[in-house]
Amino acid sequence: MLSAVVAVAMCLLGWRQADQADRIDAHPVRVDGTVTQLPGGSGTYSQVAYQVDGRRLTAADLWLPADARVGESVCLERAADDPSAVRVCGRTYPQPVGVVLAQTSVPAAVLTCALCLWRIRRGRAGAERGQAGLTVAFAAEGMPALTHGKRSRRRRKGGRRALR
Repeated sequence: MLSAVVAVAMCLLGWRQADQADRIDAHPVRVDGTVTQLPGGSGTYSQVAYQVDGRRLTAADLWLPADARVGESVCLERAADDPSAVRVCGRTYPQPVGVVLAQTSVPAAVLTCALCLWRIRRGRAGAERGQAGLTVAFAAEGMPALTHGKRSRRRRKGGRRALR
């Protein structure tokens, strides 16, 4: 079940990246950005500041060149209708995280989900076969033909009763 949730989340993240790329490709507008932060560990991303119509906006986790430094100017493309949809000039997608995760985790999650569904279906078919056998066994337990007309000697709750 978790694999299905991961697959859906990665599909949505990848779809968002593709949607932003399509909007930028439809009407690209070039702007200059300034690198304000570089990735420095597992929890920090790169950050680029840019201006649109006098407003200062920031974009995180863009595909920056390997030799980028804080304070350097970077060429950006943004969508004409959405100033927040921005990517580095010459790149296809805005952020690497959505595309790379979607490309790797979605096929793995779909395969895992298919395997789980197959096992559930196989388990249900086995349970139906086993349930029929159990039904016969339970029905046969108290039948006189199997006990030769005598009562079965099952213990009751509380143990044996005293003779009266």
